[in-house]
Amino acid sequence: MAAQKILLPYNFTTLDQKALAFANSIFGHLEDVEITLFHAYTPLPEIEAESTSVMGKMKGNLSYLSQKIMQQETELKAVEEKLVQGGFSQGCINTVFKPRKKDIAAEIVEFCSKDKFSVIVLNHKSGKASRFFTGSVFSKIVSALKNTTVCIVS
Repeated sequence: MAAQKILLPYNFTTLDQKALAFANSIFGHLEDVEITLFHAYTPLPEIEAESTSVMGKMKGNLSYLSQKIMQQETELKAVEEKLVQGGFSQGCINTVFKPRKKDIAAEIVEFCSKDKFSVIVLNHKSGKASRFFTGSVFSKIVSALKNTTVCIVS
């Protein structure tokens, strides 16, 4: 079992790429480290209805979104390869790609707490006044986690 478990939430943004580069540079060369890539996607609804032009368009859009989810799953494997290139051994990399049932912050906090990660690498983008009212994923995670080191990449 790894002495240090690292959680890297990944949502395919440029800030996530920075967090990935940070994890590689800081933790990639260390032994006895396990890293988990985590992505929770919004599940698609299943719609069964009569075939009409509107429903046909909706099913076409859902088909597109389904393909996009499959593409992200494939891209997450490519991210896993970047971790290997950064120095992590293949056996110490886990990938979690799952449909989310709650908001993304709650999913990350629950997963981090359940699997007892010692470090979480988050990205943070400052700005946007709307985050003041709604609360960002970053602030929700940081305020909810206890006994976990949070590395912030911005």
